Amino acid sequence: MPTENILDIQIERGLSELRRPLTGLSLSALSAGLDIGFGPLLMAVVLTSAGVSGTAHLPKEILLGIAYGVGFILVVLGRSELFTEHTTLAVLPVLDNQAGVARLGRLWGTVYVSNVVGAVFFAWFAVVVAPAVGVVEPSTFVELATTYTEQSPAALVGAGIMAGWLMGLLSWLVAAADSTLSRMAVVWLITAAIGFAHLPHCIAGTVEVVAGVVVSPGIGVADYAEFLAFSTVGNIIGGVVFVALLKYGHVVRSGPSHTEVRRE
Repeated sequence: MPTENILDIQIERGLSELRRPLTGLSLSALSAGLDIGFGPLLMAVVLTSAGVSGTAHLPKEILLGIAYGVGFILVVLGRSELFTEHTTLAVLPVLDNQAGVARLGRLWGTVYVSNVVGAVFFAWFAVVVAPAVGVVEPSTFVELATTYTEQSPAALVGAGIMAGWLMGLLSWLVAAADSTLSRMAVVWLITAAIGFAHLPHCIAGTVEVVAGVVVSPGIGVADYAEFLAFSTVGNIIGGVVFVALLKYGHVVRSGPSHTEVRRE
């Protein structure tokens, strides 16, 4: 698919999301915040299983990456609203002068808050239920959380840029995919890479860090607030600058075809 066609699809999708009523937007984003938690939960299950057996058929980090992608598949293929997708998707209509910054802020704020609320609730629920049924050792929640809470603010922003960059590319590539299977492969490949590299995603990471806060007195709310603030900044920069601005710029400056097609 030509890049100008991908851009047109992305702009139309972005406009559709920007025009959605707040109630539907917030409920969809709440659902995304809840659903994405299954990835971190499965990571905790993998860590618990590896600790019990002492060995694994695949290296532990690869298994963690594979598990991490499950939550994103549920969200992206389920068409729920995820903040890090909209750092690219919803910005494109603004760059194209088809929507204003105020409407972008309305969407970002609604989706972000609802995502975080859903992720926080899932984290609490997972900490209560998973150890009770014997599939997760509580210490694994702490291990996942400290991966992020022990990073410096600069590291969180830098790694967050990479995660936001990859999530922006995910949105772009999903638009180019021509089947559900290929979309699933794209989502799993990119998000597994994020999980494998332990790049901070502000919403999925909320599940990991809040679970650690609930389990361990050594991880406080201030640690979570620092993680959320700096990872969010990084995710926004990655999605807006390295995907939305660059992809839009190279398409509209590649020739008159994009502008002519849209004028028709």
